[in-house]
Amino acid sequence: MAPRPANPPAEPLPTVAITMGDPFGVGPEIIVKALTDPRLRRRARFVIYGIAEPMDYAAGLAEIEPRWRRVQHDSNLVETAIGAGVVVRDYDEYTVTGAPGGGTPGPTRLGGHASFRFVEDAILDAARPAGDPLRVDAVVTAPISKASWALAGRRRYPGHTELFATRFRAARHAMMFVSPALKVVLVSAHLPLMELRNYLTIGRIFDPIDLANDAMIELGVARPRVAVCGLNPHAGEGGLLGDEESRLIEPAIRALIDAGVDARGPFPGDTVFRRALDGEFDLVAAMHHDQGLIPVKLLDWRHAVNVTLGLPTVRTSPDHGTAFDIAGANRADESSMRAAIELAIDLAVGRRSRQSSAITTQR
Repeated sequence: MAPRPANPPAEPLPTVAITMGDPFGVGPEIIVKALTDPRLRRRARFVIYGIAEPMDYAAGLAEIEPRWRRVQHDSNLVETAIGAGVVVRDYDEYTVTGAPGGGTPGPTRLGGHASFRFVEDAILDAARPAGDPLRVDAVVTAPISKASWALAGRRRYPGHTELFATRFRAARHAMMFVSPALKVVLVSAHLPLMELRNYLTIGRIFDPIDLANDAMIELGVARPRVAVCGLNPHAGEGGLLGDEESRLIEPAIRALIDAGVDARGPFPGDTVFRRALDGEFDLVAAMHHDQGLIPVKLLDWRHAVNVTLGLPTVRTSPDHGTAFDIAGANRADESSMRAAIELAIDLAVGRRSRQSSAITTQR
């Protein structure tokens, strides 16, 4: 009787880091609620960089049984605890007694110090070499307060995106928003509108769209159709309302087409998103933050996910802020956090599969 072929060893689950964000915001609550989903817990192992106390508080309010193991963040037990499924690396030196429920509503220096530390340590673990037991395959970041970071002396970083790009030395990076309704990439992100005219160049328009085109292919769209917004009303109205379209955006589109990207435009920002909703385009490139995020948040904020492009690791985030005004009231909607975790797992598994295929091909 011929021996039965051995089953190939099961691929290990990806390890996903989740940073708590500002402990005085809704981060603890949306993490606790999202991880009640058994489908997520079957697909990955989770390491939460944060403080156990506000998570316990949120779980109690929501009548959720804690499903995590607590380990001091700098303990030697972290390595073995990761195999438990969900582990909280507890930074209990940041005392937040009474928060978020009766905590300080709004930005605080303490919240800034703590949330910055959570992200820094997750980045360090994401940068570890393959095979390191503390390495994480993706990072999901709960909302931080930019004002809290400024109070903590971290004014250099307007947000997560800039910190990740700096730490990973990503010369090209961009913010992309993924939702069932729309896929949008931002040419500029956390920049005052008055500085936009001096910021935009052909290269700064080209790079985010090129990165987003690659991301769309990674998400399963073989040849993405990309609509590029104009900067001015009516996309400049033939130069009557501004020359950025002819001087910068059109040359960037021509360069993208030469690089193999199916880019079209520039189109007026007040109509192009409707055309994307109707199926004419797979991705819209917005020139500035609010031009892209108003339609995303209006149409599907509960399922929209922020993805940082251009990094050697996966980084996603829910598409909302700290919501200090409802923190501790058991009123936060965890849908966007759940979507961010799901997308992080999908991207991490996809990257691992492609890397394995590349190694096999080289052999």
